[in-house]
Amino acid sequence: MAAKPDATASTFSLKTLKLKTKQQELLIRVTILCLVYILAFVTRLFSVLRYESMIHEFDPYFNYRTTLYLTEKGFYEFWNWFDSESWYPLGRIIGGTLYPGLMVTAALIYWTLKFLRFAVHIREVCVLTAPFFASNTTIVAYFFGKELWDSGAGLVAAALIAICPGYISRSVAGSYDNEGVAIFALLLTFYLFVKAVNTGSLAWALASAFGYFYMVSAWGGYVFIINLIPLYVLVLLITGRYSMRLYVAYNCMYIVGMLLAMQIRFVGFQHVQSGEHMAAMGVFFLIQVFYFLVWVKHMINDTKLFQALLRIGVTSAVTVGAIALGLGTASGYISPWTGRFYSLLDPTYAKDHIPIIASVSEHQPTAWSSFMFDFHILLFLFPAGLYFCFKRLSDATIFIVMYGLTSMYFAGVMVRLILVATPAVCLISAIAVSATIKNLAQTLRGKPAQTLSAKGAGGTRGSSKQQASVDQSIPFLKNGASVLLLGAFYLLSRYAIHCTWVTSEAYSSPSIVLAARGAHGQRVIFDDYREAYFWLRQNTPSDAKIMSWWDYGYQITAMGNRTVIVDNNTWNNTHIATVGRAMSSYEDEAYEIMRSLDVDYVLVVFGGVTGYSSDDINKFLWMVRIGGGVFPVIKEPDYLVNGEYRVDKGAAPKMLNCLMYKLCYYRFGELTTEYGKPPGYDRARGVEIGNKDVKLEYLEEAFTTSNWIVRIYKVKPPTNRW
Repeated sequence: MAAKPDATASTFSLKTLKLKTKQQELLIRVTILCLVYILAFVTRLFSVLRYESMIHEFDPYFNYRTTLYLTEKGFYEFWNWFDSESWYPLGRIIGGTLYPGLMVTAALIYWTLKFLRFAVHIREVCVLTAPFFASNTTIVAYFFGKELWDSGAGLVAAALIAICPGYISRSVAGSYDNEGVAIFALLLTFYLFVKAVNTGSLAWALASAFGYFYMVSAWGGYVFIINLIPLYVLVLLITGRYSMRLYVAYNCMYIVGMLLAMQIRFVGFQHVQSGEHMAAMGVFFLIQVFYFLVWVKHMINDTKLFQALLRIGVTSAVTVGAIALGLGTASGYISPWTGRFYSLLDPTYAKDHIPIIASVSEHQPTAWSSFMFDFHILLFLFPAGLYFCFKRLSDATIFIVMYGLTSMYFAGVMVRLILVATPAVCLISAIAVSATIKNLAQTLRGKPAQTLSAKGAGGTRGSSKQQASVDQSIPFLKNGASVLLLGAFYLLSRYAIHCTWVTSEAYSSPSIVLAARGAHGQRVIFDDYREAYFWLRQNTPSDAKIMSWWDYGYQITAMGNRTVIVDNNTWNNTHIATVGRAMSSYEDEAYEIMRSLDVDYVLVVFGGVTGYSSDDINKFLWMVRIGGGVFPVIKEPDYLVNGEYRVDKGAAPKMLNCLMYKLCYYRFGELTTEYGKPPGYDRARGVEIGNKDVKLEYLEEAFTTSNWIVRIYKVKPPTNRW
């Protein structure tokens, strides 16, 4: 008799644990989001597993060095740090020449872990910061997709952006660059602003202003936000979608966001003094005119009078704004657009006017193969998603359409900006996937015949024939829907495979450690960069000045702990041009330049032995162009033969005797690099060099790495005059 109450109790407990349909959906949704969050983090750890926990590329080494200084010295010292090891003899004021968001974020994470008694080094925090924020971006993508369309689109958007190569390229472990946190801040700002427009809530508008402040503190790409949002507001005003929700959202976001952004020293008063920010100010004043006109419309009942006032008001506002902009620009109060801004609107501008911008590989126009490589099937889902957005236009979908179209244009202008377009492409593609799968699923489950209603109680003979034909077509519709559904899942699976392969093979290799395949397929590691920087740190005086091309400045300062003449900040074009002039001059002329800069050592990167193509010989023409832009004595045709750049026997005489050629090919003519080839065969360019008997008079070889990738020369002291 005692067993019955136990059975009843167990049955009762099972019933109480049974979840309702909405609770089940919520549980599934949360589970999928958690898995996507983990996936986004784990898929970015290939570089750590294959190599080791290290900082990648060039700029991240400066970010790591400044973060280390911040955690050791504190924020006040960091904010007022004058770095004498950069840009000798000029130096650099760190607090006023960088976006501190990345460093402060990593430092806060480090201090939090330290407070919780986790024994971690700041380097590990820096290595894993980008994957951590990539995971956070998936959560923002979910809520953004849900706000734009539905929860299904949000889940698909989170899954797509978690593994999209266009985003992974800048967020793998070790990629400690501004974009690692900036894309999270960008998407968060857009989501909060769209939420504010949809709800008219002052709280969401304030949140978007703080999101914008974080974006400004992290990356110079905030200019895209402060131009896209005003453009979006202007489109809503023109299309008659003005509302108090829009008024509250934009005013709050612009005013509070601008005041907060001014606290960043590197930005300062640019929001009211820079031509790149004037669109936001113009739209701000225009929306005040609209608010006034709406009030006037409410006060008067005469439609014709209001139409006249509307024309006069808008025309006057635009005219006054144009005059104010012209006077401000003419007086010098409003600065003109920068060269980088012009290069986005005109892809040929940088090549013709600012070669230092054009010399960076990630600033080149994007090839179609790069789009396919980074987006895969999203490139075809993107137009479909635009179709669904236009089919169901709202304030939110108008924003994502504008974000998608503008960012795709800029991505076509510059390879680097594929990163900015990736969130929009993923969100719009997610709308296409979600809407398509939902329609196909409804076709599989639904009964289309039920949608037809017969006219009359008994119906007619024609309607019965139509009903019968529809009944016969249902199996074909379901079969077609099944095939299309399977095809959609197959394409998505191929997308996942492609993303994993790209992440593993293309985007997880740190440039500071090179890898190749040997003759028998074994993996060969070239660790020459760190070998050279370690040698500099151990074997040169602590106050030694190193001259190299600007690409390697951050790494030399961070890993070699030595003073550099130029680095990756590229703020002083004349100083970089001086180094370019030295590299492209004859040795005796270059020696005078190096003595004027107090140079002790010269570092060059050479790939002729290993076949490494990103060396200084292949970058040399950019040194000539940048140097010639400031010093007319340097002329590019002097280094070419009939317009062709050569390093073999047919090369130009000045090319064969310039400093860069001598430093790279010194003693190379004695070396056999490949079986069956003559000594002095350059594997990177596939030719036998033209000048094998290189003699140095003013410099001497100090160190060459094991694979000849990095070569360091010591500048000889001047001879005694007595």
